[in-house]
Amino acid sequence: MTTANPEDVRGRVPGLQRLAAVRETGRSVLAHPLANYYMLLGAVALLLTIGLIMVLSASSVRAYIYLDDSYAIVKRQLMWVAIGIPAAVIASRLPIRFIRALAWPAYGISLALLAMTFFLGESRNGNQNWLALGPLAIQPSEIAKLALVLWAAHVFALKERKLDTYHHLIMPVVPGMAIATLLVLLGKDLGTGLVFFALMLGMLWVVGAPLRLFGLGVTLLGSIVAVLALVDTERLSRITNFSDPFKEYHDAGWQPAHGLFALATGNVFGQGIGGSTQKWGDLPEAHTDFIFAVLGEELGLVGTLLVVGLFLVIAFAAIRVAVAAEEPFVRYLTFGIVVWLIGQMMINIGMVLAVLPVIGIPLPLISYGGSALLPSLVALGLVVGFARREPAAAALIKARKGGAGTVNASGPASTARR
Repeated sequence: MTTANPEDVRGRVPGLQRLAAVRETGRSVLAHPLANYYMLLGAVALLLTIGLIMVLSASSVRAYIYLDDSYAIVKRQLMWVAIGIPAAVIASRLPIRFIRALAWPAYGISLALLAMTFFLGESRNGNQNWLALGPLAIQPSEIAKLALVLWAAHVFALKERKLDTYHHLIMPVVPGMAIATLLVLLGKDLGTGLVFFALMLGMLWVVGAPLRLFGLGVTLLGSIVAVLALVDTERLSRITNFSDPFKEYHDAGWQPAHGLFALATGNVFGQGIGGSTQKWGDLPEAHTDFIFAVLGEELGLVGTLLVVGLFLVIAFAAIRVAVAAEEPFVRYLTFGIVVWLIGQMMINIGMVLAVLPVIGIPLPLISYGGSALLPSLVALGLVVGFARREPAAAALIKARKGGAGTVNASGPASTARR
């Protein structure tokens, strides 16, 4: 009995033949020198567009009631986008040596802002995490996320050959990030404190820290969360009842319950843009922390999967950039940005799905707020810049600008015909 050749079988079955063609096309696309660059730009642009549409829809009722202008909140978001896009473009063009020179100043300024927030900040929703600078109110903790990742990547890159010892692995990154986390926790912002802690663990993982450090870190984190929960009855109620928000429907479970109502109403294709009913007052923070619930109600399962898919595209492209990077600093910074943004996305969606407690974490690029949007765009601008600097990508861009030679999609420019 003879065994059929897989190539012959594939040729006789149209479905397999089409599948093989799609796979080869995918490989060809991913092999293009600018694949990571285009994936990052495309995913970020789509998320920003979806974010602006959803901020307009989710905030229109609130803006009309309190500001007498249905477009007031989305106008502010548009202003931050108009500032953030040029800032991202500038970040993408900065030389790596200049970016690294900003590491220590950025860390120092972020600590100073966090300390000012603790002593002079404004309290909103029970958290003292806002700082008024004249007519502008900012969240220094959002700026600190980028600063901490940048600083940790710079320090670890300097110690690249010494990270096999505990002293160089821990000092000064772990104490430095712990100080920033403590300042945030003193302002009762548990959600941001958890993000800071996740950033620290993520940076330690990428530099090859032993697993026992992670076990110690998770134990310490559990102890801190338990203590903070015990001293705050509202936080304790959120943590202990998040899995069943209907248990305290009229109290701590109100927000997650209405988030689930919104998602359930959306079904597969949603109620259409503007069709949400929960945003009419039942769902708190509809345009900020719980914008994903409004998105699910209006765009359905298809819309939510699209958003999650776009974040995964960003993660996929960024990790490819990090793996291909020759400089340790680029590798560490890119991976840290992925941990930060994808981690926040998972926490935010987990809150809306009631699989995590409500801890006040916005959805990157989607939720309203300039303090979160601007650092996120700058961080992604840095990653886009790293993607442009990949050798094959840089050669292709140079060839296109020069207008000389033909370009091979899988490598540098080839010699022009004479």
